[in-house]
Amino acid sequence: MALTEPDLDPGRGSILVRQGKGGKRREVGMDDWGFDQLQPWLARRLEMPVGTLFCVIYGQTRGRPWTPAAARNHLRRVSTRQGCGPASLPTSCATPRRRDGPRGCLAEGDPMPARPRQLGVTSVYLDGIDTAEIIDTVHNRQPPMISASAGLSI
Repeated sequence: MALTEPDLDPGRGSILVRQGKGGKRREVGMDDWGFDQLQPWLARRLEMPVGTLFCVIYGQTRGRPWTPAAARNHLRRVSTRQGCGPASLPTSCATPRRRDGPRGCLAEGDPMPARPRQLGVTSVYLDGIDTAEIIDTVHNRQPPMISASAGLSI
């Protein structure tokens, strides 16, 4: 929720999460498709006051940081309209879906340790994994077949 534009590095294909789970800093990968999907929002964001990347769009607080509670509520509404629950979204790329057949990172052959690290899972067993390996794993995946903005309005 506290991402700013300098945290995005399209050249490297990564995002710097300054304060993730447990207050830990980590770098995660994002492929070209993800950065392409983000471009319309970045263009729109330029019209608003300087601040965090994800912010209030309308009203008197326009440009101020979007609160975690507001983001959860919006995500809940959008995910319900799309037929899934918000809790399933972070892990949807990490596990296959039973009803629809294999999908996500498992079906795509991603290295097992890269998945939890990309999701920010804390484990002593993951400490030796190189950030570059995580970023490379994300870049080697096939892009999704649906737009990231499906069901959202900017």
